[in-house]
Amino acid sequence: MKAQSEHPAANEGQQPLVAHLMELRQRLLYCLVAIVLVFAALCPFANILYGQVAAPLINHLAPGNQMIATEVAATFIIPIKLAFYLSLVIVMPYLLYQGWAFIAPGLYETEKRFALPLLVISILLFYSGIAFAFFIVFPLLFAFFTSVAPEGVAVMTDISRYLDFIMKLFLAFGLAFEVPVVTLLMLRTGITTVASLRRNRPYIIVGAFVLGMLLTPPDVVSQLLLAMPLWLLFELGLLLGYRYAATGGAEEV
Repeated sequence: MKAQSEHPAANEGQQPLVAHLMELRQRLLYCLVAIVLVFAALCPFANILYGQVAAPLINHLAPGNQMIATEVAATFIIPIKLAFYLSLVIVMPYLLYQGWAFIAPGLYETEKRFALPLLVISILLFYSGIAFAFFIVFPLLFAFFTSVAPEGVAVMTDISRYLDFIMKLFLAFGLAFEVPVVTLLMLRTGITTVASLRRNRPYIIVGAFVLGMLLTPPDVVSQLLLAMPLWLLFELGLLLGYRYAATGGAEEV
């Protein structure tokens, strides 16, 4: 009975530190090879991919306006840079799988049953945040920016600055959509409770708008488009936490 209560790592025996480091190095090599392969596959289509990513802005430019490149090598470097970013996004599930495979042997069965679905959900939420930014936020945002341009000002954005702008928004919305997962983790680890989160809801809503201000460019539209989903996702996490507590998933929630 005593042996059954021990941690999985103790049941398997202590592996030498060198063995763990060798395994970690092997998995890091797998991750690097996966990134390189996907990047190599995307490079021939880099210009096409950039055209697709730039479409939300190009579709709202006035006739005769276009995007510009202010640096000599930008027309080559920026599409390749985008291809690299996309390769990271595409390979992310595999990278997280390698991380999971490395730490899973040291977890209890109950921890695995909780962590694995949460890992899958976090990946889906991150992709959902990127899709929300591209299909919902970008068209609204660029339509607003181009419509408020002063008379006599032609909107012709540099391709490098555009890529930096959208990547910041992709990251901001991808991370923002992880709010339900963060909420569940806080409840699961006992950092907070459902009742406490409900009492502090007004402060959390204010915090969502502050994060929207900090994580997005300095304009009201993009800040609101991030803050509102943050608030709604917090409410979703609160609902899931309540259901989790109701089913006995956490004793102290």
